[in-house]
Amino acid sequence: MRYAAIDIGSNAVRMLIAEIVENNHSVSFKKNTLIRVPLRLGDDAFLNQHISDKKATDLVKTMQAFGNLIDVYKVTDYMACATSAMREAKNGPDVVAEIKEKAGIELEIVHGAKEAKIIYNSHADQEIDKSKNYLYIDVGGGSTELSLFSAGELIASHSFNLGTIRILDNQDKEETWEEMREFIRKHTRGFKDIAGIGTGGNINKLYRLAELKDKAPMPFNKLKSLYSYLSSFSLKDRINVLGLNHDRADVIIPACEIYITVMKTAGIKQIYVPSVGMVDGIIQTLIEKNFPQYR
Repeated sequence: MRYAAIDIGSNAVRMLIAEIVENNHSVSFKKNTLIRVPLRLGDDAFLNQHISDKKATDLVKTMQAFGNLIDVYKVTDYMACATSAMREAKNGPDVVAEIKEKAGIELEIVHGAKEAKIIYNSHADQEIDKSKNYLYIDVGGGSTELSLFSAGELIASHSFNLGTIRILDNQDKEETWEEMREFIRKHTRGFKDIAGIGTGGNINKLYRLAELKDKAPMPFNKLKSLYSYLSSFSLKDRINVLGLNHDRADVIIPACEIYITVMKTAGIKQIYVPSVGMVDGIIQTLIEKNFPQYR
């Protein structure tokens, strides 16, 4: 049995095809194929509140390709979600309709709270002590999702219009930064020794650059030193000397700024990076829908 997860983000579009494994009264999944297409829809959406004809055409073509792969892999269920860029684009519903017509894929534009819930569903906390306090931090191109957990219970969750593409396009607002800091101060007050859990492409890349061993958490000071190191290179040299992909080399700097701000405000000294993201959460959401007996 195979499921497919499609995540239409502000920076990139991803599809994960996963093998579903039912064993001993539990269901898990094994990643089979992950495809990432750097469409960067946020450039249109955050500047013009509109997806351009060119980007819409590219997105439709991508969805047609994904639809063909879903057929070839004989996927039994799928879920396709669009996040911040499509939320802000006034023609988002029109693009959704075109995708349904031309690619046969049902696409849902999810609100920030649902996005945060799906990301939490990625089970990013599987290898850590659930009895402690954690702040989930997911930084995307258009939004940042924060969720505070204590002893496995959700304390507070919020989605902020603050993301890497938004910052690069100078579409971030100081009041949004302050709103995020105030949310963190308000909800982390009274909780000691909060650790971070980071999800998303940028924190995964930063973690690999940190070269830590045995899935150890990344110290806050290591993240700050990585930020200083990466900032010392020009965009061109981050691509040519450090070997970063074109669509990662620019967004990794504002991503660092968001993670550093969140961790500093919350007093977080280390962050776990479990290499999961939105697509993992979508697969887990499909499992919960189709196997309610194992919840």
